[in-house]
Amino acid sequence: MEKKLVYFLCTGNSCRSQIADGFLKKFGGDRYEVRSAGLEAHGLNPRAVQIMKEAGVDISGHTSDVIDPELLNRADYVITLCGHADEHCPAVINPKAIKWHWGFDDPAKATGTEEEISAKFREVRDSIRSRIERFVETGK
Repeated sequence: MEKKLVYFLCTGNSCRSQIADGFLKKFGGDRYEVRSAGLEAHGLNPRAVQIMKEAGVDISGHTSDVIDPELLNRADYVITLCGHADEHCPAVINPKAIKWHWGFDDPAKATGTEEEISAKFREVRDSIRSRIERFVETGK
């Protein structure tokens, strides 16, 4: 059976889309081909790598990529994780693609002490994990 392609999109492909990519590969990698990209490539956020490591998922080998039109056009699911990407995402030409927007706060914009910033990253990570688990269980 051919795996369905899930393409996670965000502005910079540094945090939220990387977290979603890591969790879907962990929980649904047997059923889904998982890719992520951004409108721009901001580099993999080191805090995202660290908080995912805490959750038992290694995303340290991920790269920050810009949207690939070929992947976009063959995706079964195009899922934006931030409002900016949702508004500015290139038109999906592929009529079979299901496009969803799952909005999450940008943890990279968190301010405060190191502890407060890490807490925001964990909060967003856990919210994304819950959403991914629901998607794997229900297909929605």
